[in-house]
Amino acid sequence: MKPRQRGISLIGVILMALLLGGVLLIGFKMVGPYKEYFALQHIIVLVADEGNNGASEPDMRESFARRANIDSIDNMIRPNDLVFRRQGERVVIEVEYSRKVPLVSNISLLFDFKASNQHK
Repeated sequence: MKPRQRGISLIGVILMALLLGGVLLIGFKMVGPYKEYFALQHIIVLVADEGNNGASEPDMRESFARRANIDSIDNMIRPNDLVFRRQGERVVIEVEYSRKVPLVSNISLLFDFKASNQHK
């Protein structure tokens, strides 16, 4: 009696490679927008701390513009997009934005972000 072969066929290997490649493609495309979001979140916290220490709104917008330029996120969020408000003695800064990342051909990923220095 001949032993029965076990394992995955060549077609199975190709399909698994395509599936893994698709998952990796989406994963790599997601890294950029989230990296920018976390950099933006960090900048907002720093600028709000300046406001808590007495900086005016125009000064905070200028500080944001400089920091965003350094982190290369100045092309997606402008200083005028920031919403400033006071909550007691604290300055709260909020911004909402969308980021569209092309995936393949006419398929894109759309990210909606809301960044704030207020922890919920």
